[in-house]
Amino acid sequence: MQLNINVTSFFLLGLTQDPSRKNIVLAIFLFFYTGTLLGNLLIMATIKTSQALGSPMYFFLFYLSLSDTCFSTTVAPRTIVDSRMKEASISFNECIIQVFTFHLFGSLEIFILILMAVDRYVAICKPLHYTTIMNPRVCGMLVATVCVGSFVHSLVQIILALSLPFCGPNEIDHYFCDLQPLLKLACSDTYVINLLLVANSGTLCTVSFLMLMVSYVIILYSLRNHSAEGRKKALFTCVSHIIVVVLFFVPCIFIYTRPATTFPMDKMISVFYTICTPFLNPLIYTLRNAEVKNAMRKLWCKKNLR
Repeated sequence: MQLNINVTSFFLLGLTQDPSRKNIVLAIFLFFYTGTLLGNLLIMATIKTSQALGSPMYFFLFYLSLSDTCFSTTVAPRTIVDSRMKEASISFNECIIQVFTFHLFGSLEIFILILMAVDRYVAICKPLHYTTIMNPRVCGMLVATVCVGSFVHSLVQIILALSLPFCGPNEIDHYFCDLQPLLKLACSDTYVINLLLVANSGTLCTVSFLMLMVSYVIILYSLRNHSAEGRKKALFTCVSHIIVVVLFFVPCIFIYTRPATTFPMDKMISVFYTICTPFLNPLIYTLRNAEVKNAMRKLWCKKNLR
């Protein structure tokens, strides 16, 4: 493995170099990040304090909100600070850490979404065995397993990043560190690493998306055997999950399934899944879920009574 010995830091060019536009970037990121923190922390607090939200679906929703919060935190705070600076620099070690944490929590969100689809499949297609199959011990083991899977995925990203030799240019044409912009700075042939990137991140996004969409098609098809009220409730839940899946996966697939190819729009698409989707997830799950809204009202009432 060839480590970087000449370049000790990078300059992040960000979304723009125009000072007035940097203020717009700051305002947008600050708004979305604040909303992400408030929304997801509220969901986590509601699930932890409400006895009505004790089902596996809300157990997984808690970890989805946690991964959303951490995922957005890997990028947004630094971008907010960098937008106030004339030149934004990041050390090599900090860059590697950001690559690791970005992919750790990003892949964790992917795996949690898969667990939520599995939970809905069991609940709708095997309702009589639901409590037996999705018991607390199984749910805990599933979350622990996907955490290990996320760590392995991120470790592969770090190995690929550390194998890149940097010996000259150090300006990253992006607002955060990721393998694709780093590949453009490497002073060696990156064709093989590009293929490995697609095989790792690209395959993870694409296969997971296809699995999720197939599972929800099966779930929706199976609803024909349920009562009208049961169909309505399950449909609302599944539609919320499908919206989240599409919003997160479509931009990721666009970014990570193209070997050795970058487009000017890549940075704007990255904005969508790094800050917009984590911001929208709490809104989608609360506005379309009566149980969560009722639990939040009770939590608010308890707070006001004290």
